[in-house]
Amino acid sequence: MADEKDDLTPEESADIDADALADSVASEVSDASQDEEALADEWAAAMEEAGETGDDDDDVRNVELDELNDEGSAAMPLRDNGNGPELDVILDIPVRISMEVGSTQIPIRNLLQLNQGSVVELDRLAGEPLDVMVNGTLIAHGEVVMVNDKFGIRLTDVVSQSERIQRLR
Repeated sequence: MADEKDDLTPEESADIDADALADSVASEVSDASQDEEALADEWAAAMEEAGETGDDDDDVRNVELDELNDEGSAAMPLRDNGNGPELDVILDIPVRISMEVGSTQIPIRNLLQLNQGSVVELDRLAGEPLDVMVNGTLIAHGEVVMVNDKFGIRLTDVVSQSERIQRLR
């Protein structure tokens, strides 16, 4: 029915009494504000009945708190060797290192059709260096080598610290 009102022809819209429409909207707005006032009165009565008057100032008190001290630096002091602080405290934290051969984007439809023997074309050419990533951040490029029957990587280019910082931005 609302669709019928929206689909008025120019002739039908000329027949609409604008004053009557404005009066109708104004009366509905007035009824809505009266309903809101009635609802607010009901809530106030319910809160008063529950013992909540809204005057909670009786139980409020100021409390003085002790000043915070930076105890972390006192617990594990960093030694300064003249070149900057010693970083001994972080040297044993494990990080994930991975080598990325390449990547590609394919639609989910093609992904679901992959099975044993499928070939996925990557964005790198054969013989291009691999990306060496530490916790997802590129730190170097390298080539695959064999070390005692296991794969390894020989670093061919290490990304400078300034380049790594620029890539993070």
